[in-house]
Amino acid sequence: MRLPKFLSGNLVLKITSLNAVVITIRLIVSVFIQRLLALTVGEAGIASIGQVRNVIGMLTSTATLGTFSGIVKYVAEFKEDQPELSKLFSTVTLFIIVGSLVSALILFCGAAFFSDYLFDSISYSYVFQLLAVIVPFIAINRVVNGVVSGLSEYKKYAKIELISYLIATAAVVIGLYGYNLKGVIIAIALAPVIQLIVLGFVFGKTLKRYVPFHTLKLNLNYKKQLLAFTLMSFISTFLLNYIELDIRTLVTDKINIDEAGYWTAVTFISKNYMVFATGLFTLYVLPKFASINDKAEFKNEVLNIYKTILPIFGLGMLIVYLLRNLIIEIVYPEFTGMEPLFKWQLLGDFIRLCALVLAHQFLAKRLVKSFVITEIISLGLFFILSKLFIQHYGTEGIVIAHFVRYIIYFVIVVFVIKRYYDVKSTEKA
Repeated sequence: MRLPKFLSGNLVLKITSLNAVVITIRLIVSVFIQRLLALTVGEAGIASIGQVRNVIGMLTSTATLGTFSGIVKYVAEFKEDQPELSKLFSTVTLFIIVGSLVSALILFCGAAFFSDYLFDSISYSYVFQLLAVIVPFIAINRVVNGVVSGLSEYKKYAKIELISYLIATAAVVIGLYGYNLKGVIIAIALAPVIQLIVLGFVFGKTLKRYVPFHTLKLNLNYKKQLLAFTLMSFISTFLLNYIELDIRTLVTDKINIDEAGYWTAVTFISKNYMVFATGLFTLYVLPKFASINDKAEFKNEVLNIYKTILPIFGLGMLIVYLLRNLIIEIVYPEFTGMEPLFKWQLLGDFIRLCALVLAHQFLAKRLVKSFVITEIISLGLFFILSKLFIQHYGTEGIVIAHFVRYIIYFVIVVFVIKRYYDVKSTEKA
């Protein structure tokens, strides 16, 4: 009877299991789509798609002024406190108006510059003009996702993720057959709009209960609290995507665009299985850590998360490594240059998962200084080591840099959190 009781009472396992179902379906669909893209647009096309995805990743931060994690934290804390939620979303609304307008203006006016900078051609200007129009949808989508995560609505989260992914994938296929690479890029740019529509259908009624639209007034009551998350999001989301853009451009310039395509393909596989953990972070880890103030309780919770997800994750990554040649043959035919990249990417991602569980304490407790310092060290290491290692190991040097970076990052995060609780215990004494 112990096992069923454990299964029924372990929320981490419930979220992980449901995520696993959704991600398995996503992976199966993704295999066919990535193979189709690899055969149709080739390595250069995959690299271009990677550039566009990074730009959209940057916009998820700038369009909302980085308020996502703040929304998750405060919705989790004040879900039964309507006056406080009203203050929160009044400030959030002002933030997304400012963030969306500024982002849209920069994209639209600088479309030719960004196209030339990222693609060595102004023929991609239309991408940035389209994204300028879509920016408000990206912002609203991100805010609503924050509410879903803050309420730990993991079943609805899974449904939203799956439905929106399948519709967005259908749009990519239609775009590919209608307009080749251009159609694919337009479909990827439209994905946030698709997800927002799905969010409205699945989560609309619940959203009305927690976001008091009728009492919203534009104010800055939560300015101080949310600006801390703005800074953290700029570092973790905007800078990360910028560095990936820069490294992909570096590989293209130093080696060739095909090698940039190999690295993009490996990181795409990585992002697909890391989604497995992302849902757990936003739906469980962040809200849970926000409610924990005791060192022993925090330690027990971390061990519980590790015991639940690390064996599953580790086994999955081992299978990916053992089947890497088959994966290349099935998903990315003729992308044989990917094979040496798997080992270091997978090892780095495993250490990354261990570190990110702990690092969510910085977001949960709004430890801005700790978050900023550790993230800058992490991103700086990746940027510097990539530039250094690429000279000696080629494209493989980037994934080696990824692995080394996360080993150092993990050690630093453990040290910083230990020091945080030591200081707290000293203050209590």
